[in-house]
Amino acid sequence: MSELYCGVDVGASATKLVLLDGAGDVRGRAVLPSGIDYAATARSALERGLEEARLPAGSAPARTVATGYGRHNVSFADQTLTEIHCHAAGCYRSFRRAIVIVDIGGQDNKVIHLDADGRRSDFRMNRKCAAGTGAFIEEIALRLALPVGEIERLAASTDQAVRLSSFCTVFAKTEILSHLRAGVPAAQLARGTLLAVVQRVLEMDPLAGEVVLTGGVVAHNPTIAQLVSEKLGREVQVAPHPQFTGALGAALLAAEGREG
Repeated sequence: MSELYCGVDVGASATKLVLLDGAGDVRGRAVLPSGIDYAATARSALERGLEEARLPAGSAPARTVATGYGRHNVSFADQTLTEIHCHAAGCYRSFRRAIVIVDIGGQDNKVIHLDADGRRSDFRMNRKCAAGTGAFIEEIALRLALPVGEIERLAASTDQAVRLSSFCTVFAKTEILSHLRAGVPAAQLARGTLLAVVQRVLEMDPLAGEVVLTGGVVAHNPTIAQLVSEKLGREVQVAPHPQFTGALGAALLAAEGREG
């Protein structure tokens, strides 16, 4: 156990955990809905990660770094670091060159510029409202009376998208209702929802350079990568296991013992 390192990313919607061994190989992963008790959820994620790694329950990693919205609720963490710090570390593991990271989260979006040595040269965050995030997709799915997973399936079934003129979640839901009354197909509304997310991200930053997408929203909605590529006129990359990028970065930093 002395060479097991843990990274836990407690997001507003989901909690992700990664366990690395001393060689930097992934030994276990876990993802759970964050719920209302972040501390208990983080502990449950650790138990599941240990189970996947075939280690006894109650085992303790040598070092744990927590990140994300609820990082300060992780009682077993040795250190807390920002999501920006951890997503940068997680992405740079796979893309060891200058990149622009776009993390689309449940409640906020982040754009992180890394230089060729993996150092942050710039970053931007959008915390003003739920528009352009996973919460926006969830709200539109609710208005369409669909499970949130159906948004991706429907969006991928067509190349036609309704443009939502309002990025505000409240007003967009009203706009969706108007489109439904006009008989617009649900698939076009679903693709328009994902397009609205992409447009909001593009408002944050011009995304000049090689773009790498991360986050649970990207993991569950691969059409977003297609739409970003279309808008930029070049193919964008998706990080391996994009929902776990922050947790992976936290685990890597735990292994390094690096201060944030």
